[in-house]
Amino acid sequence: MIRTVNEGYLTLICADLDAMPLFSTNAQGERFGYEPEVAQMLAQQLGLKLKWLFTRWSEFETVLLANKADAIWCGCAITQGRKERLLFSRPYAAFDESVLVRDDSQVAKPADLKGLKVAAIAGSTNMTLAEAWLGCLPIAFSGQSDDVFVDMVNALSNSDVDAVVDDEPAFGALLKDPRYKLAFTINTANLWGGAMLKHQSQLKQALDLALNHLIDTGLLADIWRRHLEGIAYPSHGLNT
Repeated sequence: MIRTVNEGYLTLICADLDAMPLFSTNAQGERFGYEPEVAQMLAQQLGLKLKWLFTRWSEFETVLLANKADAIWCGCAITQGRKERLLFSRPYAAFDESVLVRDDSQVAKPADLKGLKVAAIAGSTNMTLAEAWLGCLPIAFSGQSDDVFVDMVNALSNSDVDAVVDDEPAFGALLKDPRYKLAFTINTANLWGGAMLKHQSQLKQALDLALNHLIDTGLLADIWRRHLEGIAYPSHGLNT
């Protein structure tokens, strides 16, 4: 059996946020959404039980380095900078990035953000994108609170910021709220993977083999379509 930090369990780090259709947690600690269902299928493939370690966004890597979990499984984009510090599984998702604004906003493209305050999580690919839009005022949210996503949306609602950048599906539930709308989406197709410590090559190999099975059998595509209606399954991107 694969060596894990808790014998018999695959322990994954994630934030205890409501970001459906990506993930959410009920009062009993049960998890729902795309990422939890994929994780559950992987654990079954590996013959392990699944355990979640809820952590503030800003502390993901600290907790992983402390050997308290096997991997980060929470919207972790595979970037060159992170690959220098962490070992990634093959991708299980690829998402574009969107901008959420208030319903009365006239923003429709990046140039319209000139002089406006744009919120994103510090150190994220979303913040990198915001910083590339010349003339806007990026506002970094540290992720040290219990729910950084709600913090950003509340700031938008209170007019403390003018826009929020995040991965496209994160705004799914909010689009039913008449106070908000999507201004535009940028085709970044950021790949997401499970992030592990550099020495965990055995775990990476096991996760990759399990993901290969989900992709090759169409099970991953089924999970995607069940949770991410309206977002095309990135078959080409996940085969890289």
